[in-house]
Amino acid sequence: MQQIILIGDPVAHSRSPVMQNAALQHLGIAARYEAVRTTTAELAGRVAALRGPQYLGANVTLPHKQAVIPLLDRLEPQAARIGAVNTISKDAAGALVGANTDAPALLADLADAGFAPAGRCALILGASGAARAAAFALAETGVATLVVANRSPARAEELLADLLIAITDEQGLTASGDLPPTLVALALADRELASYLAACDLLINATALGWHNDETPLPDPPIGPRTLVYDMVYRPTRLLREAAARGAATRDGLGMLIHQGALAFTRWTGREAPLAVMRAALQEPG
Repeated sequence: MQQIILIGDPVAHSRSPVMQNAALQHLGIAARYEAVRTTTAELAGRVAALRGPQYLGANVTLPHKQAVIPLLDRLEPQAARIGAVNTISKDAAGALVGANTDAPALLADLADAGFAPAGRCALILGASGAARAAAFALAETGVATLVVANRSPARAEELLADLLIAITDEQGLTASGDLPPTLVALALADRELASYLAACDLLINATALGWHNDETPLPDPPIGPRTLVYDMVYRPTRLLREAAARGAATRDGLGMLIHQGALAFTRWTGREAPLAVMRAALQEPG
């Protein structure tokens, strides 16, 4: 029986084991997926253990998506640009390869929701590895304005500085020859945030607030019915409730979880992920 693990702290809330084990069982793959709480002090040892033949790979979640990078042998190009890893697989020689399946998963789920980011205004709450994935995905899709609001504005500024370097050439143009999006870094407490919230078409919560209690990164957000509020937390949250009360469209992160898990599954097993099976497993109580 081979193993796949989820590395993070905390991980007890994760629904990934339910989804991934259902997919493994459906395809008759002799492997088991397990969430393993891993502190910062334990991270290096946990990643080193993945080199053993019993491991197919791992997922990585908060707070390790950036810290794990120096422990890997190489990164897929998109993960290198983003500077965050949520999936570890092995190549034919056994080397540990870091990937970011969060970015394409977010875009896939936005497409499922009928939302096209190109030419729109997007605002991301947080500057974590998940926020980096969202920012790079949206920038590369052609958003017109991208705002990152974080408790520490310095981290938001760092994220956007890295993004600008990654997506532009020496002339300051993107790969398509266009100007990059307007980039704005703010503190969550900044008074300017309200005006951007009123103007933006997409609000994404990429913080962990909402996972374990009724906290929210943005109490009673001043948004209207033209905004899609997307919470990466895949459960009902205060942010989504308050946004819905203001007439906004809302979407939790369950679809993103499924899409990123499917992309990771294929890297570990070489098999196409059974999306319908994974979705059905997550809809069961538990």
